[in-house]
Amino acid sequence: MALALAETGQRVEILSADSRQVYRGMDVGTAKPTTAEQRGVAHHLLDLVDPDAAFSVAEFVRAAEPVLEDLAARRAGALIVGGTGLWLRAVATGLDVDASPADPGLRARLEAELTNEGLAAMAARLATRAPIRAARTDLRNPRRVVRALEIATLRGDGPPARPLGYGGRVLRLNLTLDPALNHAWIERRAMGQLDGGLPEEAALLRARYGPNLRSFSAIGYHEALDLLDGRLDRAGFLAVNVARNVAFARRQRTWFRADAFGDVQLDLDAAGDPLEAALDAARRFLAGEPVS
Repeated sequence: MALALAETGQRVEILSADSRQVYRGMDVGTAKPTTAEQRGVAHHLLDLVDPDAAFSVAEFVRAAEPVLEDLAARRAGALIVGGTGLWLRAVATGLDVDASPADPGLRARLEAELTNEGLAAMAARLATRAPIRAARTDLRNPRRVVRALEIATLRGDGPPARPLGYGGRVLRLNLTLDPALNHAWIERRAMGQLDGGLPEEAALLRARYGPNLRSFSAIGYHEALDLLDGRLDRAGFLAVNVARNVAFARRQRTWFRADAFGDVQLDLDAAGDPLEAALDAARRFLAGEPVS
C-alpha cells in the first residue's frame, strides 16, 4: 500500500521502520523492498549497518530525524512503514534519549547493592550524586532508582536531553486482516522466501559472520540454516517458519491494539483495496479535516 500511495503522484517518500531491514545483506529474509520496487520511489533507512552491528531504537530515531527534516524542508510527506512498533512509536511521539545509556554489569551491581543496603540508602545516594535526576525519579520505586543511578553513573547529572522524534501531527493507518487470511498470506510468503533464495542468503551471511549473528533472530534464518544442515527438510522449514510468523503476527496485533500512538487513526481492510481510503484519509488529514 505504501508503494501504491507513493506512486499516485503524491509528494511522499518511504521510510522503513523494520528493525531487521537496517542490515545489509539481509534482503530475502526481511522482505526488504526489491530494487524494482524502490525504482521511482525514494526509500530511506534501509541497509544502514552490517548485520554484526548492534542497532538500537535511539540510533534509528537519530537516523530518521535528518530525513524527516529534509522532507519537511521540501514540503514532502513521509510514509513510515514497518512492523517494529517501538520504532514507529519512537519516531511518531519522540524518544527520551536520556534514558538510552545502559550497562548490564553496572545495573546488576546496583541491584545487588539495593538488596544489601535497601531502597532508602540507594535513594539518598541518588539524591547526593545526581540531584537533578533524583528530582525527576520516583524514589519509592526500586527499579526506577536503580535505573536512575545507572544513567547518572554513565552520563552524569543534568537536565534531560531533548527528545528525538517528529514534531508534527501523525496519521496512523492500521491495516487489519482476518487471522485465517493472514495465515494463508504467511504461508505464501514462507514459500516465496524458500524459493527466492533465503537459504543461499543465510549461507552467505554465516560464511562471512559466523552462525551466531544477533540479527539471525529475524524469523527464517535459523530455519534456513537448519534446512542447509539437514536438521529440517523442506516441509519442516515451512512448518516452523509459518508457526513462528503466525505467533509473531498475533503478538503484533496485540501490541498495536494496546498502543494508541498517532494523532488520528484509521483501520483499513488489507484484504480489500485500501488505497482509495488511505488517499482520502491523507488528503483530509493534511487539509485539517476530520478523518473517518
